[in-house]
Amino acid sequence: MKWFIEHYQAISQRFLEILVGLLTWTTLTMPFWLSLRHPAVVAYFVLFFDVYFFYKSATVAFDGIRSYLRVTYDSKINWQEKLRGLKGSSSIYHLLIIPNFKETVDKLRITLDYVVNQKFPKSRIFVVLAMEEREENARKRASILYRESKRKLGDFLVTFHHLSQNEVTGKASNEAYAAKEAAKFLKRKKINLKDVIVTSMDADSLLPPQYLSYLTFKFLNDKNRFYHFYHAPVLLYSNYWQISLIVRLKSTLDSISRLANLMRPERLIHVSTYSMSFSLLQRVGYWDTNIIPEDWHIFFQAFFSLGEKVATIPLFLPISGDAARAKTLLGSLIYRYEQERRWAWGVTDIPYAVQKFLTTPKIPFWPKFFRLYHLLESHLLWPINFFILTLGATIPPLVNPAFGRTVLGHTLPSLAGLILTATTGFLIILIIIDIKARPERPKTYSLARTPLLFFQWFLIPIVSFFFSSLPGLDAHTRLLFGKRLEYKVTEKV
Repeated sequence: MKWFIEHYQAISQRFLEILVGLLTWTTLTMPFWLSLRHPAVVAYFVLFFDVYFFYKSATVAFDGIRSYLRVTYDSKINWQEKLRGLKGSSSIYHLLIIPNFKETVDKLRITLDYVVNQKFPKSRIFVVLAMEEREENARKRASILYRESKRKLGDFLVTFHHLSQNEVTGKASNEAYAAKEAAKFLKRKKINLKDVIVTSMDADSLLPPQYLSYLTFKFLNDKNRFYHFYHAPVLLYSNYWQISLIVRLKSTLDSISRLANLMRPERLIHVSTYSMSFSLLQRVGYWDTNIIPEDWHIFFQAFFSLGEKVATIPLFLPISGDAARAKTLLGSLIYRYEQERRWAWGVTDIPYAVQKFLTTPKIPFWPKFFRLYHLLESHLLWPINFFILTLGATIPPLVNPAFGRTVLGHTLPSLAGLILTATTGFLIILIIIDIKARPERPKTYSLARTPLLFFQWFLIPIVSFFFSSLPGLDAHTRLLFGKRLEYKVTEKV
């Protein structure tokens, strides 16, 4: 198998892509075709899936509370003060890479202002504004921001990425180019790459004032820091009070889920904004430039290159980000769908990880297995959750009326409904976390509209279908038929 994959990489890649797409559609349609002959198997599968969903909901709710309490505690600590006297703290530099495309000057200015307001010494903070050469007015926008920020930081670099023939448009190819240019800059400065922490940022990521100090403290106290990524969740709360109800609900669910994930470090893989040693980035050959979702991908690049020491370390100091927002409601919904589909396109990591799983005998089986299992679980369930939970219990009795007259067939819908009803109890916990974590209501937001903040939770089934399962199924179907996804920047006015 190893020989075949290494000699026929493209063929094996395409075979695995088709296999993943077929597996998704097979699981999705299974209640229909399997109920004809084996309805009891479908019934037990649905009940097992409902119990699994109950467990996952409980985990998110209780881990969300634990994580929020930890965030509250860590936010009160003076991390810059804790750095004083810590061995090696005075030699650490931070390199922040901000890839962007068609972002407004105002949007980037806000992001840079948050960088400038860091408690960490400004002389050791470098920013790389990673522009795309093909963007009209890119140089003009970069020039404005360069003049405004150059003197406020240790240094301010601007790169202009020209898309090469074998590269894919997106964050990965842009920041890979920016990082390589930054390496030249650091070499001229005679700065040891082991002393440089690289942070990959989204253009709207607003770092809390102590983020770099906190990150430095965690980095220096980590004996395996040259194998680790560091991740603070990006909570989509920056424009919470300006976005539409539907987009706000999905962004809230995503934010709470990200917060809860911090409590499971053995499963944690960074998304959106994350940090690592520059030496780690160099050892894995920077970001692959032929992929779109780069965050999980670079984790697996590192894992299969450097082994089981690779992990993502949670940082309990959340970053604020924008939810998708266009000038019109319809535009916001379209952008939110496209954003979710782009995230779901991370399913392309499965063929990559399977190939690496079969061709890296130097890494022990079980660490590889659990990493691959987590990847499969996250992406294969993405498109099918809604369908199994809402329709799974009603299909076997409809397709096979004889089964509907059995005890199992007759009680299946009510049993499934009971489990799902019990699951809704965890919504109370999610609502409490949202109330605690979201920004204060501005005076411009009418009190008369506040009941909508509770009403929105009743829309979870609708939001889950249109802005989770459907875009996920879209991505998996594209993969099945070899129709590549084009990177589209999410508008956030």
